[in-house]
Amino acid sequence: MLTDHILSLSIWVPILAGVLVLILGDDSRACFTRWVALLGSLAGFAVTLPLYLLFDLNSGIQFLEIANWIPAFNINYMLGADGFSVPLILLTSFTTVIAVVASWESITDNIAQYMAAFLIMSGLMIGVFSALDAILYYVFWEAMLIPMFLVIGVWGGPNRVYATIKFFLYTLIGSLLMLVAFIYLYHKTGSFHIIDYYKVPLSMEEQIYIFAAFFMAFAVKIPMWPVHTWLPDAHVEAPTAGSVVLAAVMLKLGGYSFLRFAMPIAPDASHYLTGFMITLSLIAILYIAFVALVQKDMKKLIAYSSISHMGFVTLGFFLFSQLGLEGGVVQMISHGFISAAMFLCVGVLYDRMHSRQIADYGGVANTMPIFTGFVVLFAMANSGLPGTSGFVGEFMVILASVKHNFWVAFVAASTLIIGASYSLWMVKRVFYGEVANDKVSALKALNKREFTLLSVLALFTLGIGVYPDVITELTQATSTQFLNHMAVSKLPAVGM
Repeated sequence: MLTDHILSLSIWVPILAGVLVLILGDDSRACFTRWVALLGSLAGFAVTLPLYLLFDLNSGIQFLEIANWIPAFNINYMLGADGFSVPLILLTSFTTVIAVVASWESITDNIAQYMAAFLIMSGLMIGVFSALDAILYYVFWEAMLIPMFLVIGVWGGPNRVYATIKFFLYTLIGSLLMLVAFIYLYHKTGSFHIIDYYKVPLSMEEQIYIFAAFFMAFAVKIPMWPVHTWLPDAHVEAPTAGSVVLAAVMLKLGGYSFLRFAMPIAPDASHYLTGFMITLSLIAILYIAFVALVQKDMKKLIAYSSISHMGFVTLGFFLFSQLGLEGGVVQMISHGFISAAMFLCVGVLYDRMHSRQIADYGGVANTMPIFTGFVVLFAMANSGLPGTSGFVGEFMVILASVKHNFWVAFVAASTLIIGASYSLWMVKRVFYGEVANDKVSALKALNKREFTLLSVLALFTLGIGVYPDVITELTQATSTQFLNHMAVSKLPAVGM
């Protein structure tokens, strides 16, 4: 039955659709190429929907698939999904549709290659979220870098080569350390099955080294301070759809991987290093928010705000509470929609004026009032306005922080003020006041495609803000099992 292979379909349908676009697509048939890519992305989204519809809210890992891959080394094609991965898989497939539609008119050269890169990248990222074999996970983890490298390097801005090399080197170095950890765990267990790693007793020293290896890979991907500097460069040079996927999905791979690898494999080390992780998270939340406040480029401002908001994710995880853990997951999904919307809004302006500098704008509300309404909504959500998805995850993490330590909560909550400052100050300078110049006065209103994209993202932003249970229902059982596992020491018994 097809339902027995939902995860395989979720991975391979968009990848095969990407290959089909490469075969059939051509710049001379641009409209046809775009429609093939759109149908492929819609098919990729459709095959992930049963994950939500058939998900058992009271169980852990589901939709298991296993097949021999490299028997000599006990490497298997093993897939599964739980309450942490299912919402992220759905976010990935949905964001791919957004990326394809957002690039409908802006990309005019090598259209097939561009669209195919997003489709293939979608399947590879879903592979990361569903792999239960360490080597399979590693293959997907490394392979997904290639399409993003090409998207930025080929269709990016004038400094795209510098940005792509920096992006690639940062992520590659961390990933190699992760591979070393996998090889060590293989020698301890004789298996690459992730669940086997959860059961192996490791000394505190072993756990700290393994946690450090995973930390280097995942902290770069989130990214955490101080290994965050590649992200603003990548965002500024990436085309709009590249920024959308990078912010909405790719950053979440690091947060998810902390839950899948670093924390459950090295639980004692995770508890031991809690203070270290909380400190780095608070630095990202507070310091990077101040950095965002002084940015002159809209994309850079949103990129730095992403780093600040992702600090809530790691903070929530390392509070080791149900509220903090679920708040971190909600924050990942919420940030996916809000950041995608913010970058799309910048793309709308850039397509018309070919500038992302705040100083080049002013009074946009006079010529694009409906668009301004969308931007204000997303800016408010980015600031954590109650009733929007941006409020829910951050508020849950702040509440969990209060139970942990008042001053941790105080520092985390201060970003609500700073976030409002940089978001609304940008809105004020770009959209309000007198019309700044003739280019602004000549701006055209949103077309139907842009209006539809922003409307859909607005509905998700408001929907999750009003009814966050759509996510927390999925994560509740998984987070309970996760915390129970983390509460049991994995140190070897005396005499072992």
